[in-house]
Amino acid sequence: MADCLFCKIARREIPAALVYEDERVIAFNDINPQAPTHVLVVPKEHHANVAHLSADAPETLVQLFESIRAVADSEGLGDRFRLVFNTGPEAGQSVFHVHAHVLGGRPMGWPPG
Repeated sequence: MADCLFCKIARREIPAALVYEDERVIAFNDINPQAPTHVLVVPKEHHANVAHLSADAPETLVQLFESIRAVADSEGLGDRFRLVFNTGPEAGQSVFHVHAHVLGGRPMGWPPG
């Protein structure tokens, strides 16, 4: 989508603090971090949310999760991070391009929000 913020970041039309990239996925620091580590992991191809991604491109969903593991390792989180997908406006999704929030570096409470 031409006007999608995350598509523009993936095409390098908008700068971002990149922390990871492969052929299908890009990851960058969130501009409004909610934890000491807050990275967004985003497929380069546009899909509105994780439900659409799993239905339309399951191979990209697998790559997204492999990339999440790589980001957690590179950020020093190991097995100590929270993974969040907001799907739909009622769940807090504000950019309608599927993205995973990888949060870590502090204790996480429950319920989350």
